[in-house]
Amino acid sequence: MSFIFYLLAGFLSGVLGGMGMGGGTVLIPALTIFFGVEQHVAQATNLAAFLPMSAFSLKVHKDKGLLRTDGVWWVVVPALITSVLFGLLAAVLPAQVLKKLFGAFLILLAVKGLFSVKLSFKKK
Repeated sequence: MSFIFYLLAGFLSGVLGGMGMGGGTVLIPALTIFFGVEQHVAQATNLAAFLPMSAFSLKVHKDKGLLRTDGVWWVVVPALITSVLFGLLAAVLPAQVLKKLFGAFLILLAVKGLFSVKLSFKKK
């Protein structure tokens, strides 16, 4: 029965990730809260799930002609460097610190989303 819950968490994360909303906002809390997975393992699992999902999304966007590549290296190189650095940092941080940092990230994400929704209502 727990397999179905893992499958559901993965499906929801994939749907949100494919929509550009960040599947980790569902997958990491689901793994840690509902399945008792350690924070480090949950975040590593999210990163491992992100790689094929992002490759698939890139292919879909490219096939539809929605992928602009001019200036892409100015985004890709810093993203790769900071991903590796923060991945190494996350590996050595205690789980409690990692949980608090991830919680703060989710709160900031929610506040940003709230302001973007509020601004879109003002434009109409």
